[in-house]
This record gives sequence, C-alpha cells and structure tokens, in this order.
Amino acid sequence: MKKSLIFLLLLVGFSVLAVFMPSPKQIVTEGLNGGDIAWMLAASAMVLLMTPGLAFFYGGMIDMKNIVYTMFQSFIAMGVVGVLWIVVGFSLAFGDSIGGIIGDPRSFFMFQNVMDGKPWALAPTIPLVLFAFFQLKFAIITPALITGTFAERVRFKSYIIFLVLFTLFIYSPLAHWTWHPDGFLFKMGVLDFAGGTVVHMSAGIAALVASIFLRSNAEKKHVQPANIPYVLLGTGLLWFGWFGFNAGSAMGANALAASAFATTNTASAAAGLAWILLDSVRGKKPSALGFCIGAVVGLVAITPAAGFVTIPSSLFIGTFASLVSNLMVHWKTTKTSLEDTLDVFPCHGVGGAVGMLMTGLLAHTAVNGANTTGNGLFFGETTLFLVHLKALAIVVGFVFVGSMVILKITDMISTLQINPHHAGKRPAEETADSEAMQSAELLTTN
Repeated sequence: MKKSLIFLLLLVGFSVLAVFMPSPKQIVTEGLNGGDIAWMLAASAMVLLMTPGLAFFYGGMIDMKNIVYTMFQSFIAMGVVGVLWIVVGFSLAFGDSIGGIIGDPRSFFMFQNVMDGKPWALAPTIPLVLFAFFQLKFAIITPALITGTFAERVRFKSYIIFLVLFTLFIYSPLAHWTWHPDGFLFKMGVLDFAGGTVVHMSAGIAALVASIFLRSNAEKKHVQPANIPYVLLGTGLLWFGWFGFNAGSAMGANALAASAFATTNTASAAAGLAWILLDSVRGKKPSALGFCIGAVVGLVAITPAAGFVTIPSSLFIGTFASLVSNLMVHWKTTKTSLEDTLDVFPCHGVGGAVGMLMTGLLAHTAVNGANTTGNGLFFGETTLFLVHLKALAIVVGFVFVGSMVILKITDMISTLQINPHHAGKRPAEETADSEAMQSAELLTTN
C-alpha cells in the first residue's frame, strides 16, 4: 500500500506541475511535408498496436490461469512509459547530448520545447512532437518484450519498478548512443535502422539476465500454450505493426520506406518457413506456434538492417536468423537450467544480434545514402562489420551489467519473485501478490 501511495503521489505531483508549465510559443510549420506527416501518424499508430499484439502473442503461449496477468504486463507499459516519456524519457534519449552518453533531462522536461521546437535533424519534414511520439512507441514495447521471461514469476509492483528503471537507465541511454547525431555509437558509424540494438538486443539480454537472476534449483516448468489462436492473432498484429516500426523509421513517405517495407515482409516470411522446416528435419510436425515464433524472429532480425540492405539480402537474413534462434532455443531448453519462459533471449537477444551482424555483412550504400560508414563485409569492405562487432560487445556488456544492477535494486525495494522458496519470503508475505494477479486468475477461471 505504501509503495502504491508513493506512485500515486508522484503521478499527482507531475500532473499538477504540468498545469504550471509555460505554454508553447509559435509552432514551427516551415519545411513540413503533409504526406510525410500523414504516413508518420499512421506508422506511429501501427507501432503502438504492436504492444497489444505482443500481449496476445505472449498471452496465448502461457498457462491458462496467467493469460490476463501476462497480457496486462504489456498493457501497463503503455501507461507507465507513456507518462515517463513525457516527464523525462524523451529528454534522456533525444535531449542535448552530454558527452554522447545521455541527453540533458532539462532539454524537453515535461515536454517543454517540443510543440514549438524545430523538427528533429534526421526527420526534418515532420513536427518534433510527432517524432517524439513515434519514438515513444519503441520505448513502450521494449520493456514489454522482457515480460516473456517474467511470465508467472515476478510480482506486479516489482515489475513496475523494474519497468521505470529499465526505461530510464537502459533504454534511454541506448537510444541516445545509437540514434542521436551526437551519440557515441552513432558517431562510430553503427547502423541500426529501427531498433535491433536499442529495442531487441536490450530486451533480449535483459531477459537473459533476469533468467539468471531468477534461476532456482527447482525443476524447470514446461509451459503448455493455452490459446494458439491468441498467438496467431498476436503474430498478425505484430507483423502488421512492424511495417510502421521499420518502414516508419525512414521518417517519411519515400522510397526508403517502401524498401524497408519490402525487406520486413520478406525476412519474416522466410523466417517462419525456416523455423517449421527445421522442426520437420528434427522429426517434429509443422505447427502454427513454430511458424509464428519464426516469423517474429525474422521481424526482429531484419529490424536493424531494414533500410540498409536489398530485398534479396533480407531473404537470407530471415532464414539465417530463424535457424540460429531455433537452435538456440533447443540448446537453452535441453542443455541449460535457465527458465526463460517464452524464449525472449533466443528470439530477441540472439535474433537482434544476428540482425546487427548481418547489417555489417550485407549493408550497401546504394540502398540508403545516409549510410556513410560503408558497405558490408560481403562487398569487400571491413569498416562497417568491425564497427558492429565492437558495438555488439559494448551493448552486451552495458545491458548485462546494467540489468543485473537494476534487478538487484528492484529486489531490494520490492521482492521480485512470487514463489517464496525462490525469493526467500515467508509464505504469509506472498498471499495474493497483487490485485492484478487475483483478478487475472478470477477472469481466466470464470
């Protein structure tokens, strides 16, 4: 109750402060393009739809009694990050750079200087506020991806604390490093078109850390998917929304958006097929679940490369990433004690890393003139590939250590694990973890 009161007071405090913030000056309209604005409004809405899609995707793969609670973990991210982004998140990610590491929290605090600000340098034909809200949708889905590891095991209040800390201290710095013109990874020449590093690798590595942190000596629990139609629906929503995710990252209605649209679809189609074909080679029957997982892995892998590689190259990326992730899932399941419930690390962490390396291998300057680092290794140039190898090591190290610290801090504030044998809690302390958990069980059993 005390923690809930603190959260409520913070929300009320920021809401009251918002009333006293200065009004915007004259809104900038010079140089804006109506077609680009229309497309980016649509793309932003499509990316937001991915979070409900993720809720269905994860909800269908979990035990029946936990469907609502698992889905709610995705939806609550829309609320928490939606507010946090306005207060300080956008400033930390895209504010005036402090040493290429983080944005100045004063730049856009409480969204000051956004409505009347000049367009973002890399998106000059759309209003700054539209760019800010397009980026918000990325910030929302990233921590929501990690809930596939948390499923059934983490207390609701602890998840909220982790959500806030992850957004502020992992996601925002990574976004600044990679997408801000003064970010140090951007200056290194790292190419991440739509978030393979910022979104998927960060979520996947954090999921691995959470699996290690929450690991127990108990026998791993096999999760039987409760609702395959939910998984199919979630996959469809994710696939649809991903066109906004990737094609929208062209920041306009242009030829680059069309190219990213095409590479996105191609990689996902190839990956879905590759997953079920590899399963068939192993003697398994092709399944709807397998195709859906494979298709999402293809979407993950093509994300960093979508606007930098050709359409035939995306076919290779989707197939290769699917095979690697499938093998990683099999290895994790049979050879380790890690309980990554919905395989977030093999699919998003490994898939994102493969996509990052494939960008260094197959990117070509003819696809996107903004690629000033050079062509990929396949075309005889080494600079881009070596830069991506270096960036991969930096990102993995930062997210791994940062996530472990955040999990420990969260556990100190509010015990993470639901199971008292795992978390060291007295059984009386566990009771009903939260009203959200209780209502989830009631809704799924009635």
